[in-house]
Amino acid sequence: MSRKKQQKKLKLVYKPVGMALSWAGGALAGLAFQQAWKAIRHEDDAPDALDKDRGWGEILLAAAVQGAIFAVVRSAVDRTGAKAIERSTGVWPSADKGGRD
Repeated sequence: MSRKKQQKKLKLVYKPVGMALSWAGGALAGLAFQQAWKAIRHEDDAPDALDKDRGWGEILLAAAVQGAIFAVVRSAVDRTGAKAIERSTGVWPSADKGGRD
């Protein structure tokens, strides 16, 4: 089988695996954010954008920390999954050299 055909098949097979990894990564990132917020502000609950009693600075800080954690976890999970696929099949799961959609 040609390398291009392998990559096309692998891309279809990798999609559900990637979805499962993304879901698990999101759950892990949520837990990491909760722990980070406890360490930063010594509070159990991070502010939500609609919390009337919280100021702009606190809400934007929470959003920035949460976004950074989610981006790092997502990249780590995506990269780990792709490397595992490459090790097991010899083919990188994405032919695209660009970033995420």
